[in-house]
Amino acid sequence: MKLILASCAASLLVSTPSMAQNLWISGGPIYTGVADRPTAEVVVVQDGRISFVGDPKTVRLKLNPGTETIDLKGAALFPGFADAHAHLRGIGERELSLNLEGSKSAAEAMMRVKAYLAARKPTGPVWGRGWIETGWPEGRFLQRSDLDPIAPDQPVLLVRADGHALVANSAALKAAGVDESTPVPAGGDILKGPDGKLTGLLVDNAMALVRKLQLPPTEADRRAAFAAAFKVEAAYGWTGVHSMSVSWPDVELLESLNAEGKTPLRVYNAVDADQAGPLFAQGPRNTGDERVVTRAIKLYEDGALGSRGAALFEPYADAPGTTGLVRTPPERMRDAMTKAKAVGIQVAAHAIGDRGNANVLDLMAEQKPDGLRWRIEHSQVVRPADIPRFATLGVIASMQPSHAIGDLHFAPARLGEGRLAGAYAWESMLKAGVTVVGGSDAPVERGDPLIEFYAAVARKDLAGFSAPNWHPEEALSRAEALKLFTSSAAYARFAEDELGTIEAGKRADLTAFSVDLMTAPEAEIPKGHAVLTVVDGQVVYRKP
Repeated sequence: MKLILASCAASLLVSTPSMAQNLWISGGPIYTGVADRPTAEVVVVQDGRISFVGDPKTVRLKLNPGTETIDLKGAALFPGFADAHAHLRGIGERELSLNLEGSKSAAEAMMRVKAYLAARKPTGPVWGRGWIETGWPEGRFLQRSDLDPIAPDQPVLLVRADGHALVANSAALKAAGVDESTPVPAGGDILKGPDGKLTGLLVDNAMALVRKLQLPPTEADRRAAFAAAFKVEAAYGWTGVHSMSVSWPDVELLESLNAEGKTPLRVYNAVDADQAGPLFAQGPRNTGDERVVTRAIKLYEDGALGSRGAALFEPYADAPGTTGLVRTPPERMRDAMTKAKAVGIQVAAHAIGDRGNANVLDLMAEQKPDGLRWRIEHSQVVRPADIPRFATLGVIASMQPSHAIGDLHFAPARLGEGRLAGAYAWESMLKAGVTVVGGSDAPVERGDPLIEFYAAVARKDLAGFSAPNWHPEEALSRAEALKLFTSSAAYARFAEDELGTIEAGKRADLTAFSVDLMTAPEAEIPKGHAVLTVVDGQVVYRKP
């Protein structure tokens, strides 16, 4: 296979292009995402690009030899869906490790841990992820007292679904040297019970106290995780992922995997700012075929709402003793932003609370990042007066609709009714002229694009429930929701000329679902599934 040498800014990378297919796709509704021609009867793909969109009766088409005909059989075709906020390696690791996602109680979570220990018989510290106490009958976080009877001597550490807190058993705390006298790190918290004893819960930066118990993954581990993630994401219908908080070794590994022809989807990397030295020195980089692009850094302003780490101006309604956490000092945020602006790097800053979002907007306003498309990841709870500032500064609101349909079960208690007006405010953002992009935050959430689309248009949980005063006016139209995952996601990665709509000349990234997102009843949307995923004209997933 012929190699190509490509350059971007100061970086030169070698990559192997994938073998594009020639396709004729018809037999179902086709939504182009183009305002003046929103639907079509057929899409023709030649040499990895879209060569024709429309009604074949109106023009004589000359097809390449060996063009494959794909009958959608009623499935609906869309521009390729891109997850604008996920953690790619974490998705794969979830598939390969102790996964507590979907546990309906603390008791069920402990049953899963017990079964895992019995089946695997691990000898070192055990790490798991995915539990969330929302809706549990116990009505509380996990504690070390839940784990100690199951694993009295073996360290066990279980990360909350949002990734902003973990529970460690007594053996893990002892192995890490954490006790009641351990100083609380800035930007973190060590929870204690009424008796002054550790509960085992460590929040945000305090999680670093036990990270030394986690062996760094080998290259083989990381390769296996990426392979699992690509498989899962392609089967969901994602054609690309904006991957957050990426380590520099993973940037290099993804580039190597691409050279080996093992990156079936597009990856747009936002590198952890602490590891972004090469990016600050060299500027943006890509693999020439645009499969792996690295031109953003990831910063953390605050924590998560569920673990009460999101930074608020006023105390939590259900915990008046705290206003959340600022994880990164402003001088460090400012320094990273200054370096990023100097070399044309996009900034993706995590901010969830209203104080966190305001702080980031203030810092970005200092920099005046014209044209750099800086982003606030989550933009979850924002003072209504701050919403227009996103548009004024050209800051993208990178939001995850599924957070709203999960958080509706606890956010009113955390925030109180008054602060809900600027929470998960997708429609208000759009009306203010803000570019809003949609992601899933997987593995924090499941990562299914149909759940994300449903959440955006229904603003109800999967059972059809919505909390009182949950501002249904913030739900999006079908057309608005489609843009979140297609054209706006392409814009957020500087690729709107190549991706995001079905138009002749653009790269052939396409997604087909069994359910018509534009016409199906809301409740039917999450019941569907992907049937076809195409990247650069290559079929990377087809449902058997």
